[in-house]
Amino acid sequence: MAITSANQLELLQTAEAVAREKMIEPELVIQAMEDSLARAAKSRYGAEMDIRVKIDRKTGRASFTRVRTVVEDEAVENHHAQVTVKQAKTWLADPQLGDEIVDEVPPVDLGRIAAQSAKQVILQKVREAERDRQFEEFKDRKGTIINGAVKREEYGNVIVDIGRGEGILRRNEKIGREAYRIGDRIRCYIKDVRREARGPQVFLSRTDPQFMAELFKMEVPEIYDGIIEIKAVARDPGSRAKIAVISYDNSIDPVGACVGMRGSRVQAVVNELQGEKIDIIPWNQDQATFLVNALQPAEVSKVVIDEEAGKIEVVVPDEQLSLAIGRRGQNVRLASQLTGLDIDIMTEAEESARRQAEFAERTKLFMDTLDVDEMMAQLLVAEGFTNLEEVAYVDLDELLSIDGFDEDTAGELQAARVTILRRRMPRRWKTPAPWVSKTALSALKA
Repeated sequence: MAITSANQLELLQTAEAVAREKMIEPELVIQAMEDSLARAAKSRYGAEMDIRVKIDRKTGRASFTRVRTVVEDEAVENHHAQVTVKQAKTWLADPQLGDEIVDEVPPVDLGRIAAQSAKQVILQKVREAERDRQFEEFKDRKGTIINGAVKREEYGNVIVDIGRGEGILRRNEKIGREAYRIGDRIRCYIKDVRREARGPQVFLSRTDPQFMAELFKMEVPEIYDGIIEIKAVARDPGSRAKIAVISYDNSIDPVGACVGMRGSRVQAVVNELQGEKIDIIPWNQDQATFLVNALQPAEVSKVVIDEEAGKIEVVVPDEQLSLAIGRRGQNVRLASQLTGLDIDIMTEAEESARRQAEFAERTKLFMDTLDVDEMMAQLLVAEGFTNLEEVAYVDLDELLSIDGFDEDTAGELQAARVTILRRRMPRRWKTPAPWVSKTALSALKA
């Protein structure tokens, strides 16, 4: 095939046709043609030469040029594409490093192999441009909902036609035992968009908690407008879910707005999620209050928060235990996901028994270690002392403030705690620790 005999305008027409079909810019197709023609020309003139091709965007005429770059004498590696400053004076009056000498060369006749190679280059460049276009289009749509049509199924994964590309809905991202037929319309959440060797991959999901949040945003105008905010979502896909909402307008009830008139808004979300039951919970900045709401419909008697361990204990009436835990632990598991805390649930009877056991254990500890009677040990436990260190480092005035402690009783305890200090204090302390009370320190020096 000879470039000179080809219809030059046909190049532009072909470029526009391919661009429309692949939905990419015609300029990218023309650049691919230039690269393919340049590669074909190098196979004729020599691979060492820097041959470039430029296609006129108006006439379609392809011009072939040979380019040589001016470099330093010791930097010449390819004599066919590089020249020294001295050599360049043959073509340029005042050559500088980096200048290019451009000579037009005659167009070449492409043989069958060269033409096939040029075609492969064009296809490869167009495919890369198509992939880049697809990635750029969907990367900004990550975290949104998209509608598509089921195209096919591969090993349990559903391939979805999402317009200018395909998305994959993996089997573990489907709700329950969902089954689809080719052509079925499907609504999914764009979970991730990644570049891979085989092209950009759009990963879809119907089990992601944010899928439900986006569905509520579509159904509830107040959420879309920012009047109501979804603070947390927890899901057991296909079975049950909890969503925490807060209203920034005192006149709008966040739960009522999400439920809608006669439950119309929440029912639309439930239908999309294959009948998944949804508990809408008012969010509260106070962790204990929020947790009580999250454990609905169970009633909570008391909440004890351990901030250091990041755990929380919930006490419920005996008859509410099964309701608080839920079927297979579902209710407490979702509440834990919603609040971000580890939750231990116990009945009032269990909590009472545990407290009595702790009280007895601490009483015995003080009796055995401090050599005090049972009543004095119980008074210490009742005042909140939990270990020997707390007793050892308390001031005498604080001991006297305890009901039932007189000076004699406090003096006996003072002598016992001095023994604790001497036993636990390092031998070579030059400076006393800041948590040692002045009274205890003076007793040690006595």
